[in-house]
Amino acid sequence: MSTWQAYLDDLVFTFRKQKQTAEKAFTQLDLHRDFFKKPGENSNSVAIIIKHLAGNLTSRFSDLLTSDGEKPWRDRDAEFVLGPADTGANLLAAWEQAWAILFATLATLQETDLQRTITIRGEEHTLLQALHRSLAHTAYHVGQIVYLARLLKTEGWEWITIPPGQSKEALEQKRPYLH
Repeated sequence: MSTWQAYLDDLVFTFRKQKQTAEKAFTQLDLHRDFFKKPGENSNSVAIIIKHLAGNLTSRFSDLLTSDGEKPWRDRDAEFVLGPADTGANLLAAWEQAWAILFATLATLQETDLQRTITIRGEEHTLLQALHRSLAHTAYHVGQIVYLARLLKTEGWEWITIPPGQSKEALEQKRPYLH
């Protein structure tokens, strides 16, 4: 396997883990109630973060190599406002569509694309820089989703990672594989 293919496989794996982590958190919320709650006046709800991430990923990964990552049709400011059409079902559909665009685009990339120059809001990046930028941005918002979901789901939370106080047990379960 080439270094490029190993990198691309890891990038896809890491994006998939981010998607799964967010979904393990927000699917624990009531889609009609907690999903839309904001913990404070100047904060976002899980629904808003999902809307923003869907808009961002769709814009960045549509025509990634041939047009600016900030598409003329994107209204970033509107991503932070929920309207009547922003139902849980519609937001989750946009979420799925955005991830499908991301993964389909990643599947088309070639090693020769890595050093290509692309633009995001008119700023030049190598493709490698843009991919890292997008992964970091996605991980930042996934962390927000997990944190918000944990705040909102006060009872019955199913831990996404190792539950507090169970690190030794988790390590012991893996120990046979560590040798």
